Amino acid sequence: MSNPVVSSIKGCIGSLIIAANTLILTCVMIPFALAKLVLPSGSLARRIVDRVLNALADTWVRINGLWIALLQKVRWDVEGTDTLRKRGWYLVSSNHQSWVDILVLQKIFQDRIPFLKFFLKQELIYVPVIGLAWWALDFPFMRRGKGAKSGRSDLAATRKACERFKTLPTSVMNFLEGTRLTAAKHSAQRSPYKNLLKPKIGGLSIALATMGEQFDSMLDVTILYPHGVPTFWDILSGGVHEVRVRVREIAIPRDLIDGDYERDAAFRARVQAWVHTMWQEKDLLLEELKREASQSAV
Repeated sequence: MSNPVVSSIKGCIGSLIIAANTLILTCVMIPFALAKLVLPSGSLARRIVDRVLNALADTWVRINGLWIALLQKVRWDVEGTDTLRKRGWYLVSSNHQSWVDILVLQKIFQDRIPFLKFFLKQELIYVPVIGLAWWALDFPFMRRGKGAKSGRSDLAATRKACERFKTLPTSVMNFLEGTRLTAAKHSAQRSPYKNLLKPKIGGLSIALATMGEQFDSMLDVTILYPHGVPTFWDILSGGVHEVRVRVREIAIPRDLIDGDYERDAAFRARVQAWVHTMWQEKDLLLEELKREASQSAV
């Protein structure tokens, strides 16, 4: 049993470190973000600015890894990352249970693939300080409009964001479930998967349509917390003891590239079938990882 006083002290230290890390590095990004705002798209100067911004983001991830290692002893059981390339282009997908997932993904892929760019809701661009950093790093912001006309506009905006990734090695990250898994959400959806919510494929289809030819492969990530799904306070206070991650590198089928998910029913059916198969395999893998964790605990 952990000492609650020690955990609280660790949590306060962790909170201060991540807040300072975020504030300082975001402030350092501001002049480069402003320069990016006025520089012509595709120019050499803008490509240099993009590289500086990505280097600062990598520094942020590295510092987070250091304080996590300092404040707690996590057993990392990770497979499938040894053959990845830092200067590759990857489409990344993972199951989603906690905000801790983001730190886990950044930890396991640090120095193995390019900095992860997450699909974000459009409203998050207005978050003070960090919203500017996400914009400067070309995170794709997805709008949630209603109606066919709005939907086409939203897809066009997201496609434009993905186009920027063609000039610099990039990893595009998409939580296909769209939200964190909870028992209530799972029940409300009547999900056919035991350990997953139904996948939302819009963002994935846009990334495939925009950059399908450029992606080296898709990285299918499965995360399990054997001691229970942690909260963000758990990672701050030293309450995460073990993380199991399995990464599968999957070739992207040629017939899923350059299609129109909104208007081509046959293409939409192919993407849905591909993701459904992947989700079935992930569901089985999670069951297997749970059995292994249960047996090792005995």
